Amino acid sequence: MKEKKVYNVEQEANEEKIDFQEILFKYLIHWPWFVGAVIFCLLGAWLYLHTATPIYNVSATVLVKDDKKGGSAGMASELENLGLNGLVTSSQNIDNELEVLRSKTIAKEVVVDLGLYISYKDEDEFPAKDMYKTSPVQVNLIPQEAELLDEPMIVEMALQPQGSLDVNVKVGDDEFQKHFDKLPAVFPTTRGTLAFFMSPDSLISKGTEDVDLEKKVRNITATINNPLRVARWYCKSMTIEPTSKTTSVAVISLKNSSLRRGQDFINKLLEMYNINTNNDKNEIAQKTAEFIDERIGIISKELGSTEESLETFKRNAGITDLTSEAQIALTGNAEYEKKRVENQTQINLVEDLRRYMRGNEYEVLPGNIGLQDAGLVAQIDRYNEMLVERKRLLRTSTENNPTIINLDTSIRAMKMNVDVTLDRTLQGLLITKADLDREASRFSRRISDAPGQERQYVSIARQQEIKAGLYLMLLQKREENAITLAATANNAKIIDDAIADEIPVSPKGKIVYLIALILGVGIPVGIIYLI
Repeated sequence: MKEKKVYNVEQEANEEKIDFQEILFKYLIHWPWFVGAVIFCLLGAWLYLHTATPIYNVSATVLVKDDKKGGSAGMASELENLGLNGLVTSSQNIDNELEVLRSKTIAKEVVVDLGLYISYKDEDEFPAKDMYKTSPVQVNLIPQEAELLDEPMIVEMALQPQGSLDVNVKVGDDEFQKHFDKLPAVFPTTRGTLAFFMSPDSLISKGTEDVDLEKKVRNITATINNPLRVARWYCKSMTIEPTSKTTSVAVISLKNSSLRRGQDFINKLLEMYNINTNNDKNEIAQKTAEFIDERIGIISKELGSTEESLETFKRNAGITDLTSEAQIALTGNAEYEKKRVENQTQINLVEDLRRYMRGNEYEVLPGNIGLQDAGLVAQIDRYNEMLVERKRLLRTSTENNPTIINLDTSIRAMKMNVDVTLDRTLQGLLITKADLDREASRFSRRISDAPGQERQYVSIARQQEIKAGLYLMLLQKREENAITLAATANNAKIIDDAIADEIPVSPKGKIVYLIALILGVGIPVGIIYLI
């Protein structure tokens, strides 16, 4: 029985082996089909690789400065002293900066600045060749009108050898045609006003070949898209990743069919980021400059009026010098007069700053204007930092974001503290002013017997001195603020310039040929199997 079972198993194995060989023979007998299919698929793959537009990966390495990383602890400790430590945390770090770089707002600014919402194709080539900054004819549609396009605007142009241009514009169901004898030219349509002009930089001499090309009609198609839609496409094609968790170095990568366009986009992206970041940094300094300029204008008028009054008084009264008795009194009163001038200057600054804060919601306060109260200056700096950070976060989020809500709560609390500190500082200055006035009155009695004209002269001179001191102090602060504006450093520094990989990321030649080989074998197998 055992021998019989073994014999049956061997017989079945032989039958299966014979069947497999028979099936294999049935396929191999049609080997011309396999050879032809493989050759056909490989030729198709070769044709695809030579006609498809290669996509390259352009990347740059950038160092994003994170100045607040080191300063967040000090800020947190100060907030803890104020009882606000649970309301706000330092959110300006590498992650937030990378989110700003990825934002559609900056991408749209780059698209508009470089004109990337308008693309050109050379229809005389097969397939149509992309013409980035090489088109002999440039089309212009202002971004404000391009943003109103709900679908692409197709501009078909035929440039004649003699310089005339035939234009056919298609936008949805609308179509417009125009002939221009020469360029530049303007073409008003219901979808926007188009401008056409020659681009001399695109005409590159190549010997006799160019002479022949100039005798032919150049067919060019320009496609105008909504800038925001183009910006979204670039955001999807772009990746920004930090190199590690311990550094603030990031790699910006962009997939694009044009190496030059990809490099221009990344470089312009970093430029726009630095401009926006510097504007945020300089917002406080700019507000300070506006505040100082406004105060200088007011004080200048008051100072000029006071000096004119002093000059007129001296001319009418015939006074050239004070008497020795009044001079001695003024010498003894000089120290207190100087303190009164400084005190009055501080009172004016605090009152102006309080009025400015109560009239401007979510606006940074002027800083570095000469306040002597270190605690008040520190609170104003922290308040301004919160406002600047709020504006930065609103670029990538909405006011309903929990982080923004918590930050708004902290800003309101900090504003109340600043307001209270301003009131307390003003009260302290007024008390100091009263003390100085009492001390100065002792010296005033010594000149009480002086002629009334001299007393009036002393009063006018005192006002002139106060205005002059405030004016000189504001001029000094304006120069310091101008230095601050000029010394602002970029937030992003390029470590490695934008360069492209030598091998395109799409299409991949090896993978395409492998798929063609598989299809070349699989198609005949499928057909033979069905037969």
